Amino acid sequence: MDNFKSGFVAIVGRPNVGKSTLMNHILKQKIAIMSETPHTTRNRITGVHTTDTMQAIFLDTPGIHKPKNKLGEYMVDTALNTLKGVDVVVYVVDATMKFGAGEEFIMAQLKKAGTKTLLAINKTDMVTREALLPIIGRYSHKMDFTGVVPLSAKTGDNVEGLLQELENLLPEGPKYYPEDMVTDQPERLIMAELIREKILMVTREEVPHSVAVQIDLIQERSEQMIYVAATIFVERKSQKGIVIGKNGALLKEIGSLARKDIQVLLGSKVFLELWVKVKESWQRSEMDIKNFGFTRD
Repeated sequence: MDNFKSGFVAIVGRPNVGKSTLMNHILKQKIAIMSETPHTTRNRITGVHTTDTMQAIFLDTPGIHKPKNKLGEYMVDTALNTLKGVDVVVYVVDATMKFGAGEEFIMAQLKKAGTKTLLAINKTDMVTREALLPIIGRYSHKMDFTGVVPLSAKTGDNVEGLLQELENLLPEGPKYYPEDMVTDQPERLIMAELIREKILMVTREEVPHSVAVQIDLIQERSEQMIYVAATIFVERKSQKGIVIGKNGALLKEIGSLARKDIQVLLGSKVFLELWVKVKESWQRSEMDIKNFGFTRD
């Protein structure tokens, strides 16, 4: 197609600034899980946004932070490696958060990569217009951004403005993916992440980063029903008790909430069966991290 734009866009930023919320809003479908708990995204999630004039392949990355274990090292490596070879970087910052060492570190990496970078100032629905100007000035003083886009991923305000900026910056190119495709992630990975999202939601601060989910079986039982079996791994016996809850109440709630999202994903009724197992200190084990599907680029 003449003048058709396409390319790869990395979404980076500190934990919990709204990167996954932004990508889900752009795609109009949930493929990246969301939580108020920092470091929710663990893998690099690919989302595809196609219009009549553009195809942008978004790479949503884990929040860049100071790692405390092997899993943290993997997450940061994944985010920083994504800067290599993309056409544009969208650096998402939270308008309500104070500028600090985390921003200094990320911008140093962005300068090193030398890729065109848009500064997306998120959560503008939570600050006044007058407060935005000093925020823009603070970041622009530290780095020469290709463009600055204030927006709200939650409400969708000015997300279209970000997409227009991206279309202006992306090179002419082909459609890399079919126009009806929104992600290249396996359904197993998305289902496991949807279950983990509900665990974070229900247990809140009690087991935030000690959880991994593995899909054991997907089986079509009939034309109307798909059976899904999954195992939830935690690091300590006490955490197992928290996830299960009194008389299994929390595990039942997790399963009910996750099943609804999985049914939307698969377009079918789902029977979801969950087990909980203890795998001690799995976040510190390179082998366990690989077994759970995390690999360094």
